[in-house]
Amino acid sequence: MIFSEWERTVPIEFKEDVVWKMEAYRLSLFLSDAFWEDTNIILSEKRFSLADQLYCSIGSISANIIEGYSRKSKKEKARFYEISLGSAREAKDWYFKSRHIRSEKKSMSRIKVLTSIIKLLQKMISDQRWKSRHT
Repeated sequence: MIFSEWERTVPIEFKEDVVWKMEAYRLSLFLSDAFWEDTNIILSEKRFSLADQLYCSIGSISANIIEGYSRKSKKEKARFYEISLGSAREAKDWYFKSRHIRSEKKSMSRIKVLTSIIKLLQKMISDQRWKSRHT
């Protein structure tokens, strides 16, 4: 799945939401959809716990970005972004472990998206922490 192709399929109700402007949110939502391609491969190997761990960690990334964005307090925003960051790192770890089931190339493409999300979240957390101390 290619991001630009996927993005064209996203309903307008998501694109009109102000949170759509956040690259970390868009990438994490993309990854959630891309995961469905991976599910069949992982489940065909009867790796049910791996599929569950990946599903929970990947789904948590965008969900916590949305939750944090919806908070008024900068400290609360940062806290939810930190939870999202933990989920992104967990998903990255599980994708690395799944490279024996999926091809190394496909696993690395997911890991690269997660690395981008992690970097964006680190900046978002830093920005919110700074704002909470200086406003």
